[in-house]
Amino acid sequence: MASRFHLADLFETVARTVPDRLTLISQSQRVTFAELNDRCDRLAAGLAAHGVGRGDPVGLYLHNCPAYLDAFIAACKLGAVPYNVNYRYRADELRYLFANADSVAIVHGAEFSPIIRDVRGDVPTLKLTVAVEDGSGADIAGSIPYAELLAHEPGGPWERSEEDYLLCYTGGTTGMPKGVMWPHRAFVFACAGGAGYFNPHGPITKPEDIESRARDGYPLKMFPLAPLMHMAAMWTVWSALLNGVTIVLDEGHIFDPERVFDIAEREGANMIQFVGDAMATPLRDALRANPGRWNLSAVVNLGSGGALFSQHLKDDLKALVPSANITDGMGSSETGMSGMAEKSDEGVMRLPANEFQQVVVDGRIAAIGETGFVARTGNTPVGYYNDPVKTAETFVTIDGTLWAVSGDAARRDEDGMITVFGRGSTCINTGGEKVFPEEVEEALRAHPAIFDAVVAGQPDERWGQRVIGVVSGRPGIARPTFDDVKSFLTERLAGYKVPKSLIWVDEVKRSPAGKQDYRWATEVAAGAQ
Repeated sequence: MASRFHLADLFETVARTVPDRLTLISQSQRVTFAELNDRCDRLAAGLAAHGVGRGDPVGLYLHNCPAYLDAFIAACKLGAVPYNVNYRYRADELRYLFANADSVAIVHGAEFSPIIRDVRGDVPTLKLTVAVEDGSGADIAGSIPYAELLAHEPGGPWERSEEDYLLCYTGGTTGMPKGVMWPHRAFVFACAGGAGYFNPHGPITKPEDIESRARDGYPLKMFPLAPLMHMAAMWTVWSALLNGVTIVLDEGHIFDPERVFDIAEREGANMIQFVGDAMATPLRDALRANPGRWNLSAVVNLGSGGALFSQHLKDDLKALVPSANITDGMGSSETGMSGMAEKSDEGVMRLPANEFQQVVVDGRIAAIGETGFVARTGNTPVGYYNDPVKTAETFVTIDGTLWAVSGDAARRDEDGMITVFGRGSTCINTGGEKVFPEEVEEALRAHPAIFDAVVAGQPDERWGQRVIGVVSGRPGIARPTFDDVKSFLTERLAGYKVPKSLIWVDEVKRSPAGKQDYRWATEVAAGAQ
């Protein structure tokens, strides 16, 4: 029985409690909790045989596949430090990331073998690279075959501590990626709901409680759509694992909403989790284009987290999948889950203020009506890996208590709630007024001719910055004039928030998880007339 708030300890107890329950369903595998635990013991033993040990960072450079879950859990079993790798990064970005993380091992898809060979010599800490067969037929020379590590006899037990940590690398869309250090205990409660999301007993209060959470958890199937390298997806996965909930995984490399619904219907998925409008829009469009094609009566939740989820899409999805409750979770890499968002008449959402969540401004708790940044205390990360300067900026002590301050600008309201406006780092200052791109983007995407949108500032001598919209159109719908769009927006936004110009592009650039690339948007916006 688990005696520590450590992901490996807790998972092992779940596996002993419900050994024959399916833990993973994917195109390539159907695995029970006992089988997954055995695979992870074997993989951990294989990693240990090649010199990987406690505290060693292990990068997961993979598309969605069962091996991602294997490697994450195996690293935890060793007391090693799993971390996510964006599979869209190129050689220079990977050199930075691997070096910043002091990488000792990288588990990678075989297709990435050429780039691994190119960069490994520039990472002095790197001992081992492991190639996972992916059907690409790539030459994996220089890496150990994944199957070879799985052939080891199960090992352990290995030394562990609640102070072992995970690294969650931020996307780097507004700066270089930073590795957020999450101790296991803090991760369990702040990111995985304390194993209480899908359970009549609620969150655990001591490690031994995990047995009842597995035994008595609701018999559900969770289908995360985001890449597992996006930590919001791993929050979902661990919330499910710790409750004995089955995970449905799509191994496709491209987000395909029709394939998603095919899988959901075939496997009887109950909860479908995605990331904001970038996924919600094509999901909605697929349902509209194929009325009656899928029986989705088993779906009880359509939930978003990690990016803006517009109200018009919530309303549309509810109408199309009436069995589903629509939820919108708010959180960040630095704070964990902040709660379920409520509709806001201004800003993009509202959250509750309480002893663990407040607005912080200038190193103090904000007064009623003041605007600062959403912050959390209690179960928080301990800093950014190898970055004491950024750590000091984000993790601040107020009256003897450590607070993790997110980049989400917000106001403390007198009714005990927090109004969230958007990412402070992307805020546009135009004529002294602050414009948060998320609010304008939501309004733009509500236009029937606009499929996607991102908003950025363009330098302006008079106003400081001009608001510029970068938009892509819907196929088969005529492109509206700027005046048409402006008129549409004027009914929804204050005049200073309405873009002064629109730039039409074939596709709005986003991360694999659907987050806006504001650096790209700013470059595009610079050319607006």
